[in-house]
Amino acid sequence: MWSLSKVFKISSFLGVMAVFLCSTSVRAKEVVYPDLSPKKIEIKRGYTPEALKCIECHAKETPGIVANWKEGRMSHAGVSCYDCHVVSKDSPMASQCKGVKKTMPNIYTSPMVSAKTCERCHPTEMEQFSQSAHARRAGIPILEKEKYQKLMYDEEGGVSGVPEGDDLRSVPRQAGCQMCHGTEVKLEADNKPDDKTWPGGVGTRYPDGGIGNCSVCHNRHAFKISQARKPEACGKCHIGPDHPNIEIYMASSHGQLYTTEGDEWKWDSPPDAWEPGDYSAPTCATCHMSGIGDLSTTHNVTERLYWDMAHVKSVVRSGELGDGEKGRKLMRKVCGNCHSELHTDTHFAKLDRANGLYNSYIEGAQKMLDDLKAKKLLKKDKWKDPFQELFYFLWHHAGRRARHGTAMDAPDYAQWHGFFQMMNIYKDLEDLYKWRIENNKIEALSPVMSPGPY
Repeated sequence: MWSLSKVFKISSFLGVMAVFLCSTSVRAKEVVYPDLSPKKIEIKRGYTPEALKCIECHAKETPGIVANWKEGRMSHAGVSCYDCHVVSKDSPMASQCKGVKKTMPNIYTSPMVSAKTCERCHPTEMEQFSQSAHARRAGIPILEKEKYQKLMYDEEGGVSGVPEGDDLRSVPRQAGCQMCHGTEVKLEADNKPDDKTWPGGVGTRYPDGGIGNCSVCHNRHAFKISQARKPEACGKCHIGPDHPNIEIYMASSHGQLYTTEGDEWKWDSPPDAWEPGDYSAPTCATCHMSGIGDLSTTHNVTERLYWDMAHVKSVVRSGELGDGEKGRKLMRKVCGNCHSELHTDTHFAKLDRANGLYNSYIEGAQKMLDDLKAKKLLKKDKWKDPFQELFYFLWHHAGRRARHGTAMDAPDYAQWHGFFQMMNIYKDLEDLYKWRIENNKIEALSPVMSPGPY
């Protein structure tokens, strides 16, 4: 009879053998490759005759476009103007340029290229982008909410008094709002875009159903990844008195390093391989989009955000605005590539307190505004009403600067362009409110000087 120790040794041996056999079986499966001998793998280089005709014509007619295209990876990959601009005859955007009409009458093209076209080669990027504030949500103020129409033209656009139907009324939208937010492209009789709704910004909506203009960040026709990684790519829209993000970045320690050392950084590393070492400080893309550490590249620019700091009250993101709790975890991972946990904890604690201070101001101002409205002590035209004008500057200008300046570590914007101005605006609001309540009327002439835009 076998001893207990011998049974144990045999059972142990059998267990080891079972693990070994299973592991070798798994490894065997992993190294079994398909038989490719009957298959023909063919890689074609070069361009079709039709594509070459487009390139040859545009090299003469628009040489700058062709020069930019030759510098980019599209040309290296064999992607030509033909691949992006040719559409089917039944496309709502189908038209013909004079060169195509003359030499290739059966070919139809469009000067417009929507994100739907880019999606054919970049489906993951398009899926991420469509969930971000840069896609449909960017166009909502221009296209979906009636209150913003009055805001865009009469209250912020400077065309109050210009009659409906006058071409001049389109100027604020076309020259300003739509160049960042985008709009819905309208077509002329020849299916080419009209001169009021094209071109547009990142949230542009196209007749083919596509939403998004990728060339806002990846300038055509080179579409260099290095362009989108530099802060100037974001500065076209994220600039100015209400959201001076590019100015705030340049005034931060990160921006200081970019300004002094950025020329030496490596800007053309592949996606998900652009890591610290290629650069010594992050840009906008690094924090909000790029692959870094164990985070993958994303085109959802709101994915790593905790606070919504764009609207009247700061709130933790939820629903269509994103997932704030998840966003904080992701952004902490970004910070952790260059900063200690203590440093990261301190920064976010400061940001949370800043939003708390901001909210305390705006809640007090909102109560006063609501009270005056209930007592009919507000003017119909808010820009002739110092209380309403000041309330707007409190949140839309000074309040945003205070919050964004804190988030990106630019102390002058957080303090002197931010909370200092908020304090002074709030004091004026209190005096105006008190006078109107005590006298039950609106003052004939306000002693307050507008603090906007800076």
